[in-house]
Amino acid sequence: MNNMEWNALKSPDQLEMIREESKSLPVLIFKHSYRCSISRMALDRLERKWQGETAGIKPYFLDLISYREVSNRVADQFKVDHESPQVLLIRNGEAVYDSSHYDIELSKIIAAAGKQEAQ
Repeated sequence: MNNMEWNALKSPDQLEMIREESKSLPVLIFKHSYRCSISRMALDRLERKWQGETAGIKPYFLDLISYREVSNRVADQFKVDHESPQVLLIRNGEAVYDSSHYDIELSKIIAAAGKQEAQ
């Protein structure tokens, strides 16, 4: 069962809002490619492990095929190399963690966010 309530990231204008939100709670951006089986696997794994306790992290979903410009802006503004699939954790307006492919793990995201993992 998917406990994640994704927020769609579709506009470059949302990035400034994400920077502001990240000053009060960590923000996760998941960059997904519907054309990539590894991306699908990483997304499924993340969604399966996501628990209500992880609610202190606000998740954004970016379809990078449909919104390539937004994906490029994410890489530029948060100073990370573009990869797919990729997660970024934003705190206090900056990317404090990024990971891609098989390295996308909820436990690492939670640790970077400074949250406690559910037992």
